Amino acid sequence: MDNEKTSAKSASILWTIRYTLINATYFSAFCTIHACAAVFLLGNGFTNTEVGVLLALANIVSAIAQPVIAGIIDKQGALTNRRFILFSVLVILAGSVILLFSENNKLLIFPIFALIYMIQFAYQPVMTALCFEYQKAGAPIVYGIARGLGSASFAVTSAFIGGLIEENGIKILLYINIVVMVLSAILIFTFRKPAKKVADKDTSDAKSTGDPEGSEKETPNSSFPAFIKAYPAFSLFLVGVICFFFAHNMINDFMIQIIRNLGGAEKELGYANFLQAILELPVMAMIGLILKKLSSKKLLLISGVAFLVKIMILIFATNMGHMYLSQSCQLFAYAVFIPAAAYYVSKTMADHDQVKGQAFVTSAITIGGVFSNLISGVILDNLGIRPMLITGTVVCAIGVVIGFYAMLKLPAREKK
Repeated sequence: MDNEKTSAKSASILWTIRYTLINATYFSAFCTIHACAAVFLLGNGFTNTEVGVLLALANIVSAIAQPVIAGIIDKQGALTNRRFILFSVLVILAGSVILLFSENNKLLIFPIFALIYMIQFAYQPVMTALCFEYQKAGAPIVYGIARGLGSASFAVTSAFIGGLIEENGIKILLYINIVVMVLSAILIFTFRKPAKKVADKDTSDAKSTGDPEGSEKETPNSSFPAFIKAYPAFSLFLVGVICFFFAHNMINDFMIQIIRNLGGAEKELGYANFLQAILELPVMAMIGLILKKLSSKKLLLISGVAFLVKIMILIFATNMGHMYLSQSCQLFAYAVFIPAAAYYVSKTMADHDQVKGQAFVTSAITIGGVFSNLISGVILDNLGIRPMLITGTVVCAIGVVIGFYAMLKLPAREKK
């Protein structure tokens, strides 16, 4: 018995480490592509408005693509979670190489950067779905720890990236992307699903108890209206998510301008990103324990309020200390939202809607980014920092109201 426990523990550690490395490479590149998007584009001659338009277009395509990709993967054909992730990594690698030779060529940079920005967002929910897919196939991955260490990778990259940009210029971002994507491709290529299947037992148990979630008669909710009918609380909550991430993306995409307004520069940008990312680690690592005390539904509501507090602080910020205080709210905002949303989808949705559910969360995040990109750059160019932040605060507050109504007033089915 002791040998079995030791073997099971070793297997869990090994699988979690492998999935953690996939997350680590993803979020290291997320820092250089997404967190530093404005730095890279402004350094290549783009205006704030042009940055907003480029990111908005990338987000629009990503928001449309994510549910479509999820629907194809849910059908369990040739396109699997793992294969799509590998394809995405190779596209980002190729795009980064092309950008190395496109300095100040805005006509070429625009579509290539938009493509890699878009596709990196598109495969984020697929990575989450991959974890739950492998868990059901017998891989004992601890999602919270792996995802939290992914954020730690973002934090470590952020801590150094600002200084590296100041010393070596914006091309350093592309060199890091290339190295990280090569490593990521190797990790994904060797990350194979275990041969042992545990889903058969779960399915037979569900059938014997008459649980509709395990019934083969149930079909995926392929259309969005059908999905809304099946999951009304979740579907309305997605509108709130759009509002949360309107504010969140406003801060992240234009953080360099906010920091410069407070007297900082690229180095302080790195420190600010490090702070918010490193704070995600303890929450995500302990999410299993936290969920024993608070439901994923309650955690999602807490995160919405934290997003609101985070941007409100910046309206009144006068120095970098206030910026760091705002970033500390990440502990209850993004750090809580991401794992709570993943577990909420896993708990409330049928297996054949899992990838789609994860994709709709990321689509809502992306749509929030679309509106933020389109509006924020224009406000910033014409009115300044504070009007932009006030706009974000109002939108986020509306999202909090919608979120509370969706989660507390509308029905949500739960798997047994």
